Amino acid sequence: MHAVGFDNEKYLREQRDAILQRMESTDGKLYLECGGKLLYDYHASRVLPGFDPNVKMRVFQSIKEKLDVIVCIYAEDIERRKMRNDFGITYDTDVFKMIDDFAMWDLDVRKVVITRFKGQWGATQFMNRLTRRGITVYTHGETDGYPSDVDTIVSDSGYGANSYIETDRPVVLVTGPGPGSGKLGTCLSQLYHDYRKGKASGYAKFETFPIWNLPIDHPVNKAYEAATVDIGDINQIDHFHLSAYGEQAVNYSRDMEAFPLLRRIMEKITGKHSLYQSPTDMGVNRAGFGITDDPVVREASRQEIIRRFFITASEYAQGIGTAEALSRIRILMDSMDLSTQMRPTVSASHEELERAGAKGKGHDGIVCAAAIELGDGKIVTGSNSELMHASSALILNAVKYLAQIPDQIDLIANSTISSIRHLKRNVLSGRRTSLDVEETLICLAMSAASNPSAKYALDKLSLLRNCEVHLTHIPSAGDISGLRKLTLHVTSEPVFPSSSLLAE
Repeated sequence: MHAVGFDNEKYLREQRDAILQRMESTDGKLYLECGGKLLYDYHASRVLPGFDPNVKMRVFQSIKEKLDVIVCIYAEDIERRKMRNDFGITYDTDVFKMIDDFAMWDLDVRKVVITRFKGQWGATQFMNRLTRRGITVYTHGETDGYPSDVDTIVSDSGYGANSYIETDRPVVLVTGPGPGSGKLGTCLSQLYHDYRKGKASGYAKFETFPIWNLPIDHPVNKAYEAATVDIGDINQIDHFHLSAYGEQAVNYSRDMEAFPLLRRIMEKITGKHSLYQSPTDMGVNRAGFGITDDPVVREASRQEIIRRFFITASEYAQGIGTAEALSRIRILMDSMDLSTQMRPTVSASHEELERAGAKGKGHDGIVCAAAIELGDGKIVTGSNSELMHASSALILNAVKYLAQIPDQIDLIANSTISSIRHLKRNVLSGRRTSLDVEETLICLAMSAASNPSAKYALDKLSLLRNCEVHLTHIPSAGDISGLRKLTLHVTSEPVFPSSSLLAE
């Protein structure tokens, strides 16, 4: 069993009550900007063991009668086909997914705003798709005068030039598929229009990380830095908060840099002194109060930093990450005296690689290995062959262990594997014919119809959820997809499995 260090129910109560308190303090609407993921927050569930990846949506579901939702997306993110790496989908596709996900939680989303819109072709097509599905789409252009000319920003040619988004309920959640979506600008634009109409609306941020009431060097907060090395976020002591209240609080560099300007804009909009004395004041973040076992959380966060190191190194090797990000994560690892060998599956995968190589295993002279740490602490390994990828062998070995099925019993008939390899090689003209994880899972499901052992093994797949996996190589697309669907926490060495430049 995995150790638990977080109380979801306490967090839910405290976060909900904090939002309602902010709502009651406004004489209009509360525009609540959501930073981070509302659903499937696996980063939070990894660094706060026991955290329900969907508990934040449960918070909003508990106040659904008071809630409207606006989804923002930056026009250029649509044009560039920006990807969300955790799901392997583009930001525009993620907007559709978000709308569907909200509906599953009985929350209706009917308003989307495309920010910094300049008539881009892709953004226009996206708008047409949404409109034809009954979603009201607004477009906001770039704000005149931003970021330095406050008088222009807060005027009819600045925020006033944006379309006003009609909402009916007192709390308006403003979210988007990633950073830079235009959430803050949308909130401030709405505030401007409301104040012009005589409504004293308010603004707050729904936050999770960094956790303001933990020490700046707490591993949870360091793990946030690790998760954002691509954009260079740095945790800082909120000196505004310290000056105003004599109390230390932690915030991140972008919020600290933006706060003086944001306070000036809000004071210009409202015509009065800001209620917020610090960036921390703006946040609604009760995550720290849900921690029940600090040592468990600290160790989980250290493991997350190591995990992020491997992810960053692999992204750099593939040309989708930067040298700056890799340098930042290396410095962070050194500052916390962390080593990749502290991740148990790393050494286990290397040992399996050596064993497989010594036995002449592998395929076409290439040996790959993988290791998984199961819930009971048992580490299972696997290596590649002419029949299967290392990740595929790993999954079958893991479910065999969980189902207590002897190694010599085949879960998938050789005839089934041969048929698929024939299809890949002779019909689809594939260069690599061994089975990836997605293909292996389909074969296992098919075999379960006639093979009792396969059926029993198939039923054990759910026990792999949230287990740690390490590969000695960068996985293929089919492996990534299958491992992601199993909700495994996967890292890999920044090493390609072959010298071929064409990935299959």
